[in-house]
Amino acid sequence: KKILAIDADPAVGLSVALGVDVKLTLDDIRQSIVDSVENGDTKEALELLSEARFRMFDALVEMPGFAFLAIGRPESSGCYCKVNSYLKEVIGILANSFDYVVIDGEAGIEQIQRRVMEKVTHLLLITDQSKKGAQVITTIKQVADELISYEKIGCIINRVTNPELVELTDSPVEILSAIPADDTFAANDIKGRSVMELPADSVMLKGVQEALRKIEIL
Repeated sequence: KKILAIDADPAVGLSVALGVDVKLTLDDIRQSIVDSVENGDTKEALELLSEARFRMFDALVEMPGFAFLAIGRPESSGCYCKVNSYLKEVIGILANSFDYVVIDGEAGIEQIQRRVMEKVTHLLLITDQSKKGAQVITTIKQVADELISYEKIGCIINRVTNPELVELTDSPVEILSAIPADDTFAANDIKGRSVMELPADSVMLKGVQEALRKIEIL
């Protein structure tokens, strides 16, 4: 299966986790087009779209088993809604070439409010074992129900310190998995190793697999 991983978090944490060296982001492309327009190099809509589509492949990083695309900061300067909408359309075109598209969104509700992800099949919400985390999950679900289309939704509780308290978590969605802190993952992270290098018995890996089975991705 062809997999496209999209890092929609400005902090580009997914690239680090997957061991991807990002040299060009989608925002770099957007900004170069904006700069051209500001310098008087006006272009018709189709020309902008064609240029963005062409340069998109420069930003696409081919890795063993998947392709990777970093969004960067799509609203980093000014309000260029037309250019941003072109680039969103280009992402849609690119995504159609893959069997699976995985989007790592920015923490919180901002990207849902801006409809960065307008339609998804599975919405996975990640939180920690805290009251604040449960409240954020509740807010995200409320906003998602209003603004985006999804088929299935579930929650993963990360860095669990007391499994017995998971049942007390006030989550508005099904808890797919409660994953304890994983020392192996932490060690790999410090050494700059990707999650692809985790052993098969990794606590985190098993927890993720459990969640994906429950939400019927695996």
